Amino acid sequence: MLQVKNVTFGYSKTKVLKAIDFNVEAGENLAIIGESGSGKSTLLKLIYGEYDLKQGLIFWKDEEILGPKYNLVVGYDFMKYVTQEFDLMPVITVEENIGKHLSRFYPEEKQKRTEELIKVVELEAFANTKVKFLSGGQKQRVAIARALAKEPEILLLDEPFSHIDNFQKQGLRRNVFNYLKSKHIACIVATHDRNDVLGFADEMIVLSEAEIIAKDTPQNLYKNPKQPLIASFFGEFNVIEPYGIVYANQIQIVDDSDLKAVVETSYFNGSSWLIEADYKSESIFIEHNLELKKDAEIQFSISS
Repeated sequence: MLQVKNVTFGYSKTKVLKAIDFNVEAGENLAIIGESGSGKSTLLKLIYGEYDLKQGLIFWKDEEILGPKYNLVVGYDFMKYVTQEFDLMPVITVEENIGKHLSRFYPEEKQKRTEELIKVVELEAFANTKVKFLSGGQKQRVAIARALAKEPEILLLDEPFSHIDNFQKQGLRRNVFNYLKSKHIACIVATHDRNDVLGFADEMIVLSEAEIIAKDTPQNLYKNPKQPLIASFFGEFNVIEPYGIVYANQIQIVDDSDLKAVVETSYFNGSSWLIEADYKSESIFIEHNLELKKDAEIQFSISS
């Protein structure tokens, strides 16, 4: 189990993180979300041991995670960290990058393991391609596979699918997160993309102004967002008194209601339209199955 205990940290007098406290069980997937600059990447680096802590403690099982003041080489064998920089070897192949740290004394096992991970990250067609010829998204996939090569106990991922084309992301997410579950590898994902979280994370932490403002399952946070920041992660939302935070898909256009608005714009979303309408001189957003004409008067209801 990972234990982060009362961690406070800053690069200067300004604190980037304040009194951060949480646990992650073996095999659990924890997502960390927050605005840019909220401390997501810094928290991962602290967990990995890149910085020295002056306040607070971090443990994996019974071993304390210490920084460069105590470790000549940053990091631990049981933990891998995939950053946004990748740090791959450009002049060797995908296969060689992944298998580089596996024992050469067991060539058949090494080859089998390398092929397994290449399949997980969907790079079979590029196994013998030198990394320098790959796209950014392909390099990101190699970095993930390389981190998994020696089957760590805990994996840290910083925006792990940010460079990957949208049409490839969903299948890749399923492959990677299902693999981690099957191997009982704990995972912490720092992300701004809700699709990295929904359907995969067991718990979710929301960082704001250096502090944890919420920690719960994605389902509970979606159903009961206490703050607009949390709701914004899940999609279009409104703040409508006296109802509070209301998602666009919770508003239905009906034939008869005391709630009335005037259509301003319709945005095509694929399976639906996002209707922007004026309600009491404020813009609200409604998910609807049809395009509506500008200046049309509508009536709507709000579901819980």
